[in-house]
Amino acid sequence: MGTGENEEALRKIIDLTRKISIVVLVLHCYIYCYGAFREWGLSHVITDRILLNLRHTGLFEDLLYSRLGALGLLLVSLLGARGKKDENIKLHHALVPFAAGMVIYLPAHYLMRIGAVPQVIAILYMTATLTGYLLVLTGGGLLSRLLRLKLKDDIFNTLNETFPQEERLLENGYSVNLPARYNLKGKIRSSWINIINPFRALLVIGTPGSGKSYFVIRHVITQHIKKGFSMFVYDFKYDDLSRIVYNTLLKHGSAYSKKPAFYVINFEKLSHTHRCNPLDPDTMEDITDASESSRTIMLGLNRDWIRKQGDFFVESPINFLTAVIWFLKKYKGGNLCTLPHVIELMQVEYNDLFPVLRTEPEIEVLINPFVTAYLNGATDQLEGQIASAKIAMARLSSPHLYYVLSGNDFTLDLNNPESPKVICMGNNPQKQQVYGAVLSLYISRMIKLVNQKGKLRSSLVFDEFPTIYFNGIDNLIATARSNKVATCLGVQDYSQLRKDYGREQAEVIAGIVGNIISGQVVGDTARQLSERFGKIMQDRESLSINATDTSLSRSAQLESAIPPSKISALSSGEFVGMVADNPDQKIKLKTFHNEIINDHQAIKEEEAGYRSLPEVKQVTQAEIEKNYLKIKQEIAEMIETEIERIYDTPSLAHLLIEKGS
Repeated sequence: MGTGENEEALRKIIDLTRKISIVVLVLHCYIYCYGAFREWGLSHVITDRILLNLRHTGLFEDLLYSRLGALGLLLVSLLGARGKKDENIKLHHALVPFAAGMVIYLPAHYLMRIGAVPQVIAILYMTATLTGYLLVLTGGGLLSRLLRLKLKDDIFNTLNETFPQEERLLENGYSVNLPARYNLKGKIRSSWINIINPFRALLVIGTPGSGKSYFVIRHVITQHIKKGFSMFVYDFKYDDLSRIVYNTLLKHGSAYSKKPAFYVINFEKLSHTHRCNPLDPDTMEDITDASESSRTIMLGLNRDWIRKQGDFFVESPINFLTAVIWFLKKYKGGNLCTLPHVIELMQVEYNDLFPVLRTEPEIEVLINPFVTAYLNGATDQLEGQIASAKIAMARLSSPHLYYVLSGNDFTLDLNNPESPKVICMGNNPQKQQVYGAVLSLYISRMIKLVNQKGKLRSSLVFDEFPTIYFNGIDNLIATARSNKVATCLGVQDYSQLRKDYGREQAEVIAGIVGNIISGQVVGDTARQLSERFGKIMQDRESLSINATDTSLSRSAQLESAIPPSKISALSSGEFVGMVADNPDQKIKLKTFHNEIINDHQAIKEEEAGYRSLPEVKQVTQAEIEKNYLKIKQEIAEMIETEIERIYDTPSLAHLLIEKGS
């Protein structure tokens, strides 16, 4: 019991033990240096008789017994000593005198064997013994005052913020498993990041260079291909990921019951790209599909419109583009329903364009406001409504884009059981605004076809996700789980997501993903992640030193498991995160802070053996230009044919427009 009476009693026992040690040492010196004391006249008959009786007790029968007895009593007294703590005393301050004292004290008895007069021997022996004894006493006293705090050795609180993590390998037919190692109270242990339910979406966050692609996304790709997923990969820095996809598919094509075809879309190397029409009329069932496509392409070209959805001058261009798309879908079975034809049709003069569009009854309600404005001479309003759409779409008027967008080598239903596909779409960071809008349209149309019942399991991987835009990513994550669609989104920071998708959409995306892996991020992103990972019980120590006493108190408090400062200082390859589990595969330790283990040499050797992406077809510049002019000619002929038909059909004469009529 730590009462005042017990502490006082302990101090008295320690003092008595030390006094006995000193008495034993003094008597020892007197007995074994007796000849010198007698020569100095410091002996007496009565004292000699008492000491002679003490010698018969056995303590002083041998020189070493009494020396070691005195030292043992001293050490016992030092063990119970509780000196005033001093944070300035270091371990070496105590160990040096203690060790020196032991070195001097223990071999001092050899001085008794030197050939000299008894007085000289006594002086040397007693001096060495007492010096060693006092040094041991000094060093032991300093040890009792030594203050050792664990926190002084862990100034960044690293060990205190470690926690147990999942060390089991949990696999199933859909999982992505990443080997890792983590620190638990100073010990490095092996662990696993088990993404056993990728259909609840995976968000990979990290600043450039944190290792998102190398440590995480590449393994999502390779492991899902090995498990027979149909796949779509948005490759922002083409062809970094596409080469991984192609070569993994070559190596593990046997994992599929029906091997998928490999397709590539890119707008730079046209000999190495397939052609695909994102506005395939067979996949557009009603006008809402045209409306979705219109919204995707317009918001992709004008990112600032994302936060202005609902405004008159945002919705009007979208409606106009919807009308043009749906007209071409209905015109002669949709033979001209491609994005290049849409772009060219939008550039036609209003006098010819409006009558032609009005021949399709389904878009009358969409086109009527523009016709009314034109007839009433509201040119400024009309230009505000339509010109922004025409100008934005004109940026896509490129022979290269027209070539890729007007072909029909494959359809976007990548998880069709009859024709499974693995599709890679490449962007170019130098042209991401233009290419990103077109790729957004591809992805928007693909999502509608993929997220259906009765299809194969599929994996959608989006590197640098904010560089594209498609409306409804939150709906995909929320509903595609039951259709076995796994989504992996790579972003650099929440702020990037908010800038490109708007605050509300960004918060929804971040809030509904079930799995999250984050490398180094800073600011609000680090704080939000820290809150998401929760708190753990951590030890706390408090030190109080005053003139008479030292007080050290310990407590346990709930603190952030992974504070924002830790997330801001992660090294490349080091990740934090949280995974989701299944009802039949529970994961108790969902949160992790570890270093993902990559076999760098094996990856280097594997990449050295990669084959280049195959050439699809040798394409000449003349063919590209011919296709470009052909599209323009087809629209011009269509307008001419339709205008003639309107003139020749009395029932359509009312559709003709004369400005100011």
